[in-house]
Amino acid sequence: QVQLVESGGGLVQPGGSLRLSCAASGSFYRLNDMGWYRQTPGKERELVATVTTGSSTNYADSVKGRFTISRDNAKNTVALQMNSLKPEDTAVYFCNARFIPLGPVRYLEVWGQGTLVTVSS
Repeated sequence: QVQLVESGGGLVQPGGSLRLSCAASGSFYRLNDMGWYRQTPGKERELVATVTTGSSTNYADSVKGRFTISRDNAKNTVALQMNSLKPEDTAVYFCNARFIPLGPVRYLEVWGQGTLVTVSS
């Protein structure tokens, strides 16, 4: 079993900041790429930011300059620092990870349950 648990979501005013964290636990050999995605009703789940094992990053155009993704390989965690938040950032944010399992499969993918971020005055 491999689980991703997100934390840090909540209500914040426009222009404020939040930091989301995701911790991986369970049995696996190694984590590979990790990322954050978000979804609102009626919209397809969209990529927010990803980070590779070598800490290379990419961001959606809508969050560039405002969000920063980072990871701690020793702790098996990934974080998303969100600054200058806008009402349009309101969504359920999901943590995602690709990992190498202990068994014979080359790699697998897992999703967290999601954490709600609401940006409103």
